[in-house]
Amino acid sequence: MAFVPADSVRFHVQRLPATGAAAPAGPGGPAHADRPVVVFLHGLVVDNLSSFYCPLAVPVARAGHEVVLYDLRGHGRTDRPDTGYDSRTAVRDLFALLDALGLGQRPVHLVGNSYGGTLALHAALARPGRVAGLTLLEPPLSGAWVENMVDTLSAAALSLEDSPVPAELLTLRLRKAANLTAIADDLLNRTTLIDDIAASRTFTPADYAGLGCPVLIVCGEHSELVPGARELARHAPRVTAIEILPGLGHDVLKESSGALRAAVLAHLDAAARATPPDATAPVPAGMPVAERPRAGALVP
Repeated sequence: MAFVPADSVRFHVQRLPATGAAAPAGPGGPAHADRPVVVFLHGLVVDNLSSFYCPLAVPVARAGHEVVLYDLRGHGRTDRPDTGYDSRTAVRDLFALLDALGLGQRPVHLVGNSYGGTLALHAALARPGRVAGLTLLEPPLSGAWVENMVDTLSAAALSLEDSPVPAELLTLRLRKAANLTAIADDLLNRTTLIDDIAASRTFTPADYAGLGCPVLIVCGEHSELVPGARELARHAPRVTAIEILPGLGHDVLKESSGALRAAVLAHLDAAARATPPDATAPVPAGMPVAERPRAGALVP
């Protein structure tokens, strides 16, 4: 565990070295330096870097990719300032942190879950020269999602204001739950997070058309976010596939480790070997995209 100062915030960071047969022979060698670093971006409020650790981060490192995980501003063990929860600041945080880690010259592949997927997309649009690929797990992309999320967060904020649990009644398990509740209370009632989410700019077809890196989208079969994923795929030139995991909703990271791991590792391998497109060439839009239902989605 490490704490790294960047953009006036102290971030909780975990780094995993590339291991396994696909890893380069030694750190700092040409093969290692050219391979994108895989950076994981988690979801909102009670989420943190730990949600990625076993399902994806360790397998990705064992497949030969250097990994960075961190708690977003205000989340987990990272500092919780009063302001700065908009997407522009989150993107600035990301690249400031990578620079502080000495990774400013390395391309990154961003893996974002839920709201982390939204941030990954913002980062790729803002700094295309630094983002080599995207893996978006259940990414909320539409304006309707923003409205629903603001309503949900506002209701949660009200419910947390008057629900402290006496410390003497807490078991160890309940203490952990209470700690997450305290973090949620701080974020929702003592920062600008809700207002910042409400002011979020939604994506347009022109944004999607400007994406130059390969993109994988993974959604649950019953997720309300599938239409937004299809809209992204219609306009982005390099969406390789939409993986649909049967029987699931928004919980693909938690409930579908086997199928999800296979899809993500295959995409990382293909994206790492892909030749970057000619920046001067016209960008095609509306290319057909494979939408693949994954068998065995519930296999751990």
